Amino acid sequence: MISVVGAGTGAAPVDGPDWRGVSLAVGARRHLEAAGVPPGVRRVVLGPLAPALDAVAAQLASGGRVVVLASGDPGFFGIVRVLAERFGPRALEVRPAVPSVAAAFARAGLPWDDAAVVSAHGRDPRTAVNVCRAHPKTAVLTGPGAGPAELGAALAGTGLPRTLVVASALGSPGERVEWLSPAEAAARAWPDEVNVVLCLDESRALAAAPRALAGPPRPPAQWALPEEAFEHRDSMITKYEVRALALARLGPRRGDLVWDVGAGSGSVAVECARLGAAAIAVERTADGAERCRANAAAHGVDVQTVHGSAPGALERLPDPDAVFVGGGGGELEPVVALCARRARRAVVVTLAALDRVPAVRAALASAGLRCDGVLLHSSRLAPLPGDVVRLAARNPVFVLWGTRPATEGAPS
Repeated sequence: MISVVGAGTGAAPVDGPDWRGVSLAVGARRHLEAAGVPPGVRRVVLGPLAPALDAVAAQLASGGRVVVLASGDPGFFGIVRVLAERFGPRALEVRPAVPSVAAAFARAGLPWDDAAVVSAHGRDPRTAVNVCRAHPKTAVLTGPGAGPAELGAALAGTGLPRTLVVASALGSPGERVEWLSPAEAAARAWPDEVNVVLCLDESRALAAAPRALAGPPRPPAQWALPEEAFEHRDSMITKYEVRALALARLGPRRGDLVWDVGAGSGSVAVECARLGAAAIAVERTADGAERCRANAAAHGVDVQTVHGSAPGALERLPDPDAVFVGGGGGELEPVVALCARRARRAVVVTLAALDRVPAVRAALASAGLRCDGVLLHSSRLAPLPGDVVRLAARNPVFVLWGTRPATEGAPS
């Protein structure tokens, strides 16, 4: 039997392990020192997991119990997963303590049943940054290279209303909980004892109503919204039939970053944000940029809006997972080429001009993307006198897309 004991937010377990019959103790050095491991029990200090798991397997084979000490709730982004995969869930006796996320929200005086929780410990921090961009209430489990300074630097220039609550050394005599702007967090040197960073839009830190389902709001039941759902100029907006196909090929999901280049009304960026992705709308006209901001606010989502012309305006943006390019200005080919080089997964381009299709396909293919596309020509039902309808044809639109082969069918 393996007893997995949570040590709370400090070093010592809330309830000390039962050491009777225990032959091996595994844990971080501070947990082993605080737990009062008896002299006859062999210790394995956690570093790389493989040697520790091999030591546990050898001990179980020779008899005797094993105690594994871990922080907080070891079933929440913790060691229970790898132990269950190696030895099976029935070999584990888990005694969780208060997870650091729960402690951090408690110190902030906030509920956390509506929060997104993301681990940046030993993982690519861009996922945590994108979740912080997209959601008004996020908890980030920190790690080397993904602490308050890095999160603050990534969020400081977005224009999104965010406050960072940095919880350090939770449960210890040196515990600190500090509220800072992203820029203030980026300017500080932080100790290794940071447990959790809460990223909040303080105006939306409380859910509007009691929740039945934990976590961030569910994705909307309806997408590819009608044009009337957005403020736009002279019908200069991606039509909903085109938007539906574009969204299907972009595949926006929580943790992703999507660029909407030549955003116009920002309808694609807003729809991506409604589906949980972080979104950046890039628009060359001042009135168009303002419409993007207004549409994002009207739909209750966070979209960073960049007023500038592509490709120059794209140079300093973080790399996207997917890109939508709308419109057909004179710089279309170099814009598509730049987006194709930097997109991690997919680029979708809509255009009306047949003459530009070969150049766009070539730009996508030159970056190693697998290209495909359709000519989308739809007719909508339109009323006629006498309570009858006719078909009203829309202008045909080419929808081209390129997908990076290594990411096709990849899980979320």
